[in-house]
Amino acid sequence: MVSLRCKLIVQQQLERIGIQYLSIDLGVVETEHSIPCNQINDLRKSLKLVGLEILEDKKSILIDKIKNVIIEMMQNNDELPKVNHSDFISKKVGNDYTYLSNIFSEAEGITIQQFIIKHKIEKVKELLLYDELSLKEISHRMNYSSASHLSTQFKKITGLTPTIFNRLRKKRNENLIEI
Repeated sequence: MVSLRCKLIVQQQLERIGIQYLSIDLGVVETEHSIPCNQINDLRKSLKLVGLEILEDKKSILIDKIKNVIIEMMQNNDELPKVNHSDFISKKVGNDYTYLSNIFSEAEGITIQQFIIKHKIEKVKELLLYDELSLKEISHRMNYSSASHLSTQFKKITGLTPTIFNRLRKKRNENLIEI
């Protein structure tokens, strides 16, 4: 579960199937009692229909925790923490970063750092869409050393510079208003 929408979907499915739960958090459902196999299978099927799945092996759960920490870090803060990402993730997940990095890379085919960069760029896109901050302010907020460093990463990920991205967005909005 990587968003509030996912949490709501899981909550609805649990209630529909009649599974009692204590809490639902990003990536984790806590129950007071074990869930019968038939209800687990029903839950698995209903979640699959909406693009979610139950993670049961430890590596998958660990990878999901890493992703949740990164996504939460990007979404819930006005400014990214000024700490080293590896230290932050290691502390939040409760494992050695080298171990986490190896498992993540093996399973996902990209490094944790590449995953972070992709999500940072998604956050940058979001901030550009609000059109309230300059590129320099966004680069500072997202802990880039400079606006040019941000622009370089943005172009590497999206194929566009932030300026061209903004122009296309504004042009698209103008066209939508004309209709």
